[in-house]
Amino acid sequence: MKESAVLIFIMYLICQLMKTNTNINPWEDTLFNKSTFALSAVLATGLAFTASAETVIKVGHGAAEAFHMHRALVKFEELVEAGSNGEIDVQIFPSSQMGPDREMIEGVQTGVLEMAIPPSSFFSGWDPAFAVIELPYMYASKDIAYEVLDGEAGAGMLARVENQGLVGLGWLELGVRNVTNNVRPVATPEDLEGVKLRTMKVPAHVATFETLGANPTPMNFGEVYSALQQGVIDGQENPLAIITSQRFYEVQKYLSTTAHVFAVYMPVVSKPFFEGLSAEHQQLVRDSMTAARSYQAELVAAEDTAQLEEIRAAGVEVLELTAEQRQVFADKTESVRLQYREEVGAEAYDAWVAAVAAASGS
Repeated sequence: MKESAVLIFIMYLICQLMKTNTNINPWEDTLFNKSTFALSAVLATGLAFTASAETVIKVGHGAAEAFHMHRALVKFEELVEAGSNGEIDVQIFPSSQMGPDREMIEGVQTGVLEMAIPPSSFFSGWDPAFAVIELPYMYASKDIAYEVLDGEAGAGMLARVENQGLVGLGWLELGVRNVTNNVRPVATPEDLEGVKLRTMKVPAHVATFETLGANPTPMNFGEVYSALQQGVIDGQENPLAIITSQRFYEVQKYLSTTAHVFAVYMPVVSKPFFEGLSAEHQQLVRDSMTAARSYQAELVAAEDTAQLEEIRAAGVEVLELTAEQRQVFADKTESVRLQYREEVGAEAYDAWVAAVAAASGS
């Protein structure tokens, strides 16, 4: 027990050190050095040995504890532990405690972790087909996106990681990206003309805003607030949760709900570990992840409304675009999506687009 207490205390110190970085964006990898990852992994493994449960599932992810994805995982933890009558102990390590996404996935593959929650776009580095999931204006709504993700097309994507020793457990929401700026309200693509806009270092995102006439400017996340404040850039694009948590509304005049990218996480578990569970426990894990996503959807719906009001209260002019207005942006960026057909692969791209069309009723 003394050894367990020491391990818990050391892990606590590591967590506190990592929390001192206030510029961590849960949507973008924060690179911690490998020695920190190795120490965290050893400690986590040591903690697992002290658990009284027969089975331990250590889950690593990069989001903060206040973020809706982490809270959904807490629900997953509760459901799995209750449903297994305490036979399974779920231990969650948020805020990249176990390293950035690549190291966490490697940890799952080597048995240091049982589960990780990377963005789906992470896997495009292994398999270009995954890039299709987050192409701009791929979906007219979240409902359409989830119908595709939960259908045959999404199941096919999940199956593509099995040759990497992983099992995909479904999808969790990462966020819908929207544009803020200091130049003018953005209601049409023409309104973005010449706007110097910070984007992520994602080629599809850069190509999207070039096509829309903006001046996309990739920049480290920690520099964005000061760059907006000093006028180095005119605007940025992020989910509402990031816009509020980073207080970008203090240095921005306009927000438009462009909803240009819908991004998701893809929870994965070690294939050897998962296949070692009983059939009953395998189903419990799957069902609990599905229930966790439903819970997350409730959190996101409530938070989106509150966050928009917080942004308005700060004096930002909020323009909520209609479906018809967003369609103009979608039509304008069709060339970007087609550009990625070759990169993704015609078969995978066409199958995904066909699934989107079917879900859209078109």
